[in-house]
Amino acid sequence: MKTFAFAVVICGFCVLQTSLAAQTGPRFYGDPPDDHHPWAVHDGNRPQPITVTPGTFSSQERPGKPPSDAIILFDGTDLSKWETSKGQPAKWLVKDGYMEAVPGTGEIRTKEKFGDCQLHIEWAAPATPKGEGQGRGNSGVFLMGMLEIQVLDSYHNVTYADGHAGAYYGVNPPMALPLRPPGEFQVYDIVFRRPIYKDGKPLDPGYVTVFMNGVLVQDHTMIEGPGGHMGRSRPGPFPAKGPLSLQDHGDPVRFRNIWYRELPPRPAEGGTDGWLSTEATMAKRKEIAAAIRKDAEQLISPDNPLPGMLRLMESLVYEKDETAMQKSERMAAEYVEGLKRLAPDKLAGKRDEVRNVSEVFKYLTRHGILPATFGPKNAIEQLIKDQGWDKKRQ
Repeated sequence: MKTFAFAVVICGFCVLQTSLAAQTGPRFYGDPPDDHHPWAVHDGNRPQPITVTPGTFSSQERPGKPPSDAIILFDGTDLSKWETSKGQPAKWLVKDGYMEAVPGTGEIRTKEKFGDCQLHIEWAAPATPKGEGQGRGNSGVFLMGMLEIQVLDSYHNVTYADGHAGAYYGVNPPMALPLRPPGEFQVYDIVFRRPIYKDGKPLDPGYVTVFMNGVLVQDHTMIEGPGGHMGRSRPGPFPAKGPLSLQDHGDPVRFRNIWYRELPPRPAEGGTDGWLSTEATMAKRKEIAAAIRKDAEQLISPDNPLPGMLRLMESLVYEKDETAMQKSERMAAEYVEGLKRLAPDKLAGKRDEVRNVSEVFKYLTRHGILPATFGPKNAIEQLIKDQGWDKKRQ
């Protein structure tokens, strides 16, 4: 682990800049952005993650509490958020905190439509098993009404591998069958990333990950179309949003505690976390630089030029801009000249500040953001040497 001593001091300048800066960490610290990453390593400008209050785990007797940012689809009380495939009121049974498929009434789907998500859903096959293979406790969870994650009483029940509980139906079997006995609630936690196409070509094929009762059964499985019975599924685009559908397959399967969390966009659809194309990276870097330059203008002050100067220099980390470069050099030269005009006792009080500004200049020249011949860098290093500040602190 690297020391944070220098970073913490430089962050002291950040406190002078904006309240946001004070919250987001040090500048001039980690490696700068590159052709595929718009953010520096440990970037103080990078947006902070949202705060989420975690939920609680379920027991057989009681469903758990969803996380604070979850969107509830079924809380055990009614089917007001559900409808039939024809848009009519859902006809399934609601009782004791669960819904139960009523054979012959057809599938139900959410009125709400959504795309990429973390989905939580709990289900239970009938406590008294009837039939075998696909004829035992059969239903399905259809993501966007298309891709089916199979629901089946696979407990000591043999069927074709890609039709077991936890299967991406007709495409990929579950890696294991970590089922509880029939009648008990099984827990699915699903991460779904839809396929993204542009002009008929895939930008991201999409993936589905499934945990059953806490055990991984689909490991970032690439989406090969919706799947289905007997026919080979083919890759293709999905809509931007779709409903969650639950299948009526003739068995009174129960469901409870259904909620989802929306997921942020991926790089293929405008997200800025992860490996981006060079074009997308440069566009985002340009946007970040413009915002920093605007912030720098608010900070520039003749009474205290340092925060504005450093903020303006920070913009150069993201985008080379000749005007900002020239202004930064002029401000830096004025800063150094101002130091030279200080009385010895006043200058002595600037020792730590000056040494840390020197480190900023070294960072910027080391990474090629400022030229190695950057005059203020050499001038401030000479000042430090003349004052004996280059010696180890006592």
